[in-house]
Amino acid sequence: MFNDEQIKTLKNELDSNRIKSREKGNINLSYLEGFDVIETANSIFGFGNWSYSVSKLEQVSQEINTNQNYVVCYKAVLKVLVNNLNHTQEISREDVGFGNGIAKTLADSHESGAKEAITDALKRCLRSFGNQFGNSLYDKTRKHNNVNLENKATSKTNQSPSSQNNYQHPSSNQFSNSNQGFNQFEYQSLYNLGLNIVEQNGYLLVTGDDIFSKKDSIKACGFRWDGKTKQWYKVLEQGAA
Repeated sequence: MFNDEQIKTLKNELDSNRIKSREKGNINLSYLEGFDVIETANSIFGFGNWSYSVSKLEQVSQEINTNQNYVVCYKAVLKVLVNNLNHTQEISREDVGFGNGIAKTLADSHESGAKEAITDALKRCLRSFGNQFGNSLYDKTRKHNNVNLENKATSKTNQSPSSQNNYQHPSSNQFSNSNQGFNQFEYQSLYNLGLNIVEQNGYLLVTGDDIFSKKDSIKACGFRWDGKTKQWYKVLEQGAA
């Protein structure tokens, strides 16, 4: 089915630079992004040698959260078909994925939830082809040294306390210090997108990769964009737990 070069590539260890990380509750999860697995499939199988189709897409639930945003959950069943280079043989994989759409409008939440479910199902199908599609991330006995995360941690460690507290509100007034915590479960949808929420001087800030493409979900959680500092922020409610 696969030639020697493809088999060798599929068996290679996963490049740590491709691994992303997010927190879910008190658990740190490693994952690959949707665009990444698609690019990997194009590279290994060939642009015209694989495809996928959605067998089923259905709404699971719909509700309104405490921020008065629509929350819609979708389930997708997806099938991946891979051909050999001569298209004389093929192999298929099928799996299920789930997605949550959170937005101010019902239409946007449906769109986000459906897309997330399809992407999740696609990644689950492709992981059956091994390390290059993140299957090794499910092996808890293996350690993946994520260079991106290490660099971020080193950069943060090297910052002085004063530089970490220099974020300014658009009004240029220094944030007042606050030791209040916040409910992480309220922002579960953002954690699911690979984003993180940090508390700084009485404000909550959104951090992570490719933030702007996820602006609808961020705004749905009540965050505002500060054009001066290029950050999403939100006033930390007093007494939040």
